[in-house]
Amino acid sequence: MSSFLRLGTLILWLTILSWWILAGRNPGWTKTSVSTMETDPVTGINYPVWKKQFVPGLDLLAVGTGCAVVLFGVSFLPFLSRNTKNQQL
Repeated sequence: MSSFLRLGTLILWLTILSWWILAGRNPGWTKTSVSTMETDPVTGINYPVWKKQFVPGLDLLAVGTGCAVVLFGVSFLPFLSRNTKNQQL
């Protein structure tokens, strides 16, 4: 049981890390909108345009890593062990 939990924890952490990397590797907070600069065709002035786009930040990476660490720690608890030699009846 505990080895399955450790394997699941590793898979969870690798999934969260790869999602964060593939979704933009934002080193700041999570963003729900991103600005891009566009140029007005008549005047030639640049102006920001906001579009909705989800970019996960370090906060989501930290929460996912924290959950993986907690699950990994739970896998070492004695009630998950199959060893019944030390248990009292």
